[in-house]
Amino acid sequence: MAAEKDPGTAGEAAGEATGETAGEPGGKPVGEPKKRRAGRPRRLEPETIVATARRILQEEGVAALSMRRVAKEVGTTPMALYHHVRDKDDLLMLTLSGTAATVPRPELPSDPRERLLAVTLHMHGTLARMPWVVEVLSLGDLTDKGALWMVEEIVGAGVACGLTEAEAVRAYRTLWHCVYGDLAFRRAMERRAEDPDRKRYFPGMLTDADAAELPHLVALADQWSELTEDYDVSGQLSAVIDGLLGRAGREGGAGRERAD
Repeated sequence: MAAEKDPGTAGEAAGEATGETAGEPGGKPVGEPKKRRAGRPRRLEPETIVATARRILQEEGVAALSMRRVAKEVGTTPMALYHHVRDKDDLLMLTLSGTAATVPRPELPSDPRERLLAVTLHMHGTLARMPWVVEVLSLGDLTDKGALWMVEEIVGAGVACGLTEAEAVRAYRTLWHCVYGDLAFRRAMERRAEDPDRKRYFPGMLTDADAAELPHLVALADQWSELTEDYDVSGQLSAVIDGLLGRAGREGGAGRERAD
């Protein structure tokens, strides 16, 4: 006659065979928290997404920003994030939106030439305080709609100074390139200056042997740092504007002459 099995032993054996352990139904040990059932991902607030993306941009730059990185930071999956943001460009546009509104608009002079300079300097000063915005704008057609009043003012002031609309648009691009170039260079130099061991190659690389080919640079080498650190943005932009306005009507006239 076969020996009867102890009920407890039989239960444990069955559990071992199925991979379950004694405890709650389904083999889950007593006291172990139940897994959350799969369902809709938790609601993400747009403000949380934007704040996270903006922090990454401010601290690490555009290269560090990705949908996967933001999803991880806000505690969700990339797939869930795509329900709120179409792609990285859309994410960048969201971070830009509203930044211009945080800076009060200045009172502008009525003289169009002075207004042209004032708006350009305001643009430079605003972006100097937001280097991450400069990096995003460098990608091309991404912008904060709230900042377009500056473009409108520059183009309008150019037209009021006698430029054609085409000339005014090109003048805006020239001024933007001056502003962006100066800010990008300053930012790059600031980052390099953070490395205490870095070697400054220019103008130290110049020697008397270079004088025949680079006479002006060799002569100015000892003063170069002083001259560049004393760079007057306002004065230089003013000179650029005078040059641009000095061409008022010439481009259109030349075009008409060629057409005739």
